[in-house]
Amino acid sequence: MSFQVIISGIAVGSAYALVALAMVIVYKTSEVLNFAQGEMAMFSAYFAFMLLSVFGWPFWAAFPATLVFAFLLGMGSEFLFLRRAKNPTILGLIIMTLSLEMIIFGLVSWKWGSEPQGLPFPIDSYDTFTLGTLFVSKLEVLTCVTAVVLMFLLFLFFRYTKVGIAVKATQLNNNTARLMGIRTSRILMGTWGLASVVGAVAGLLITPASTLDPYMMWDPLLKGFSAAVLGGMTSLPGAAVGAYIVGIVENVFGSYVSIEFKSVVAFALIVIVLCVKPSGLLARHYVKKV
Repeated sequence: MSFQVIISGIAVGSAYALVALAMVIVYKTSEVLNFAQGEMAMFSAYFAFMLLSVFGWPFWAAFPATLVFAFLLGMGSEFLFLRRAKNPTILGLIIMTLSLEMIIFGLVSWKWGSEPQGLPFPIDSYDTFTLGTLFVSKLEVLTCVTAVVLMFLLFLFFRYTKVGIAVKATQLNNNTARLMGIRTSRILMGTWGLASVVGAVAGLLITPASTLDPYMMWDPLLKGFSAAVLGGMTSLPGAAVGAYIVGIVENVFGSYVSIEFKSVVAFALIVIVLCVKPSGLLARHYVKKV
């Protein structure tokens, strides 16, 4: 098996890991699958494109501004859409995220059109490092490093900060956390903002390797969702591990078996894992008694 294929799979898996982490952050808090996560990341990428190409901002200024926009977009989505629902069910909230996905998709298509654009990025996707017989692009290295750094920061946030502990308390029992004085509505809104920031980073790293268009996050969202289910929808480490498994396996399958069925592998893995371990590879399985 070629190390080149494995390295490329790790790089792709790093991008999937960011999308998977964003979905898990929301799901752990509210048990809602946010299928608008990809469109929110795409919207943030277009916002960065506007700052860079239209207003002429330097990248060092446009990047943090985009993250602030993504955070506000996530909080606004939760506050303006999901929180307005009266007596919502989990299924109803999931349908609302699908509606939000279509709203953002339509808004971006109306504002910027559907023609592919190029995002000005300081690193070209064709710039590579040569390690013997291996070729690794600088963008792949940046994606891997960024994913690892974000995972480490999320670990520190949830483990050692008061807000992170409040998030974990809200995840365990919303009603008890509210009785203990935790403002769970603010926690929920904040986690949507945090997930949107992580997704925006994924969008900004994915765009230079492809094109900027309204459909750009559809495939990464499906692969990120597959990775989250594979590793466990309630486990951040599981989502990351699942993403790397999906990235490596689909790259190996595409290189040695068939490129046409490369995208099928992720969903085949889901079926196999759910048959053996329904909660995912690293998540605990809980049985609710009524």
